[in-house]
Amino acid sequence: MRYRTGIGYDVHQFAEGRPLVLGGVVIPHTHGLAGHSDADVLSHAIADAILGALGQPDIGYWFPPSDDSIEGISSMKILEKAAERVSAFAGYIENIDATLIAEAPRVMSHAGSMKSAIGAALGIDAGDIGIKATTNETMGFVGRKEGIAAMAVASVALPEKG
Repeated sequence: MRYRTGIGYDVHQFAEGRPLVLGGVVIPHTHGLAGHSDADVLSHAIADAILGALGQPDIGYWFPPSDDSIEGISSMKILEKAAERVSAFAGYIENIDATLIAEAPRVMSHAGSMKSAIGAALGIDAGDIGIKATTNETMGFVGRKEGIAAMAVASVALPEKG
């Protein structure tokens, strides 16, 4: 097997009247995130990291915001598509490491549930997923509590070329 690594990043601004979904889990908070899907910034960063490891287009290619038929789609479906692309290359996901960047809410008490939901969508063990959270030390749009950012790294094993 050969191992490839991809990096994903996503950001969404807060929006009133929407649930806050992170890693497939609804997190109690005053605001959700704006987006064409459920705006699960963590899952989007993870999906892009997986797709990047494959050299594939990002989630906007597979789930374009111009497609009204997928408005409000669960980001677990986006993760399932990323895992499907790995399978199409006869590979497997080795591990995921992700970081949420937000001033609020505090999310680490939900990390176990997020890892379980993400693992189920990707078909991997929750123990192969790392989730961390940090603040932006009150700087920038995240520091002003205007939204949430996430970054992720994915390691994927693929068959040798040839």
